[in-house]
Amino acid sequence: MRFRPCIDLHQGKVKQIVGATLSDDDADAVSINFEADKPARWFALRYRRDGLTGGHIIQLGPGNRQAAETALAAWPGGMQLGGGVTLDNAADWIDAGASAVIVTSWVFHDGAVDEARLAQLSRHLGPERLVLDLSCRRRGNDYFIVTDRWQKFTRETISPQLLDRLAPFCKEYLIHAVDVEGRCRGIETDLVALLGRWGGLPITYAGGIHSEQDIQAIANLGRGRIDFTVGSALDIFGGKGLLYRDLARRFSGQSE
Repeated sequence: MRFRPCIDLHQGKVKQIVGATLSDDDADAVSINFEADKPARWFALRYRRDGLTGGHIIQLGPGNRQAAETALAAWPGGMQLGGGVTLDNAADWIDAGASAVIVTSWVFHDGAVDEARLAQLSRHLGPERLVLDLSCRRRGNDYFIVTDRWQKFTRETISPQLLDRLAPFCKEYLIHAVDVEGRCRGIETDLVALLGRWGGLPITYAGGIHSEQDIQAIANLGRGRIDFTVGSALDIFGGKGLLYRDLARRFSGQSE
């Protein structure tokens, strides 16, 4: 299990937001937990200093390109880049310093994975440069993948069969539990347990982590297989539940 640091960008600033409030229709409706007075580059340099590889920079909507580029330039090859990635710009982000690109919406069509598009992108970059974001929201007993700022439900659900089917095209998965993202009220235990039972590619879980107990639950339910990222609960993002220096010390020098 590894700690994967994050830089979430919204309107060019490093922010922590409540995931389910993201919307293209009303930018003012987004619920913000934290807005940093330091630029994205500062966070990238800190992660680089502490040897925390495999983290990600996520562009939450437009207006984030310059901030993302400066963060990548601060640590070439040290972080992944997601948000608005397509076949046309994916290689540009690799050239800008991303270790891999993270893709969701572009590989979905009519509520399902477009495997032709996914295969094309995987061939273009190589699967070792591609991370699939399968962030999801719960309906009943299933976790449905959501796209387009996490607002649009697809027909695809997180399952061992889906993870098996998509695995040849990518190097790992990033999965936000959107309903608890940014709320600091605990993790989606059923989702973590489901992911832990699979045991295939590396998976990074995000959503609801607010204490050391949550991290231990991920270790237990995920059988040590699931990596994690922490946002709003972390002190460098204004949180009070977890100290960045403690996580950095414990997970420093983690390997890809």
